[in-house]
Amino acid sequence: MKAKVDQDLCISCGLCISIAEDVFHWNDDSKAEAIEDDVPADLEGDVQEAIESCPTSAISEV
Repeated sequence: MKAKVDQDLCISCGLCISIAEDVFHWNDDSKAEAIEDDVPADLEGDVQEAIESCPTSAISEV
């Protein structure tokens, strides 16, 4: 699985980073961004939680 953050929808609330800090980080525009590699299997549950918790639905599974 891969995760993607829609930069147009991200409001920089940081919820995804607090849920899955090994997958999401701040980019140079102070918006959340996902790692480019496949999400490690042991973190997929955290990514699903981040997807479901995002207030703007900016995160998707690719």
